[in-house]
Amino acid sequence: MIDLDALTSLRAVDSHGSVVAAAEALGFTPSAVSQQIKRLERSSGVPLLERVGRGVMLTRHGRHLVDHGGRLLAELEQLEAGLHRQAATVAGEVRLTAFSTAMRGLVAASVPAVLADHPQLEVALSEREPWDTIDLVARGESDLGVVHSWGDVPLEIPDHLVATRVATDLADVIVHRDHPLASKDRVTPRDLVDEGWIATPEGSICRQWLHRMYVGTGRVPRIAHVAMEFDSHLALVRAGLGIALVPRLGRASLTADLVAVPATDPVPSRTVLALHRRSMSDSPAVQALLQAIRAEGRRSGPHT
Repeated sequence: MIDLDALTSLRAVDSHGSVVAAAEALGFTPSAVSQQIKRLERSSGVPLLERVGRGVMLTRHGRHLVDHGGRLLAELEQLEAGLHRQAATVAGEVRLTAFSTAMRGLVAASVPAVLADHPQLEVALSEREPWDTIDLVARGESDLGVVHSWGDVPLEIPDHLVATRVATDLADVIVHRDHPLASKDRVTPRDLVDEGWIATPEGSICRQWLHRMYVGTGRVPRIAHVAMEFDSHLALVRAGLGIALVPRLGRASLTADLVAVPATDPVPSRTVLALHRRSMSDSPAVQALLQAIRAEGRRSGPHT
């Protein structure tokens, strides 16, 4: 009999390229993951992993097991969700992954009430970038993910995931109150071509959108400083070190020395989506959390 937990570990090793990385993703120790896979090799009678440099890769037998076992795990997940739906039970553990401003503006505001209503439910939260969240949900390492898509910046979502729109958010150009732009009703990219930006790291979705804003100006944004968190962006603007493009969702209240100026041509807007696997569609726990996050998105509607 194939050990399903061991099969999950083998699939995680395939996804992450090493036992250590798989263990970190699953919340196990590397020793536990290794032991599970060794038991799976003993029960199946074939080698499942082979070492390649400092990492490992699946053998032909391991690939067969992961490819066919993945469908089995999805069917079992669907079966369990259907049983919970029939029993109308909101219980068990749901792994929820979201980007930072959604964690502050949507998840923290909605999850406590769901847990209070359903004491048998447990929720494990993890903060990740959208692309990481999509991968985690797609691989079965997270059950519900909250991601964002800026304007026309592409966000590829696998077919076996269901995407539900939960909010629309806008971003403003944040400047110091003494900055010449602070008196404007709105700004366009052409007003900003000579400014120094405080931006998120290269490769992030927000950084990509900042570059898209400049299309047609013949220029690219001048990045003066890089910071991961938008709270850091506000602090650096407050210190007079540049300007920043900061979303409204999850944004801290602006102090008197900061001014939010709306932008146009284009308007910096993003769609916030919640993702889950189709096999989890019947899960009352996933649906309870999804509905709560959607309700919070509607309630706190002044993002738009």
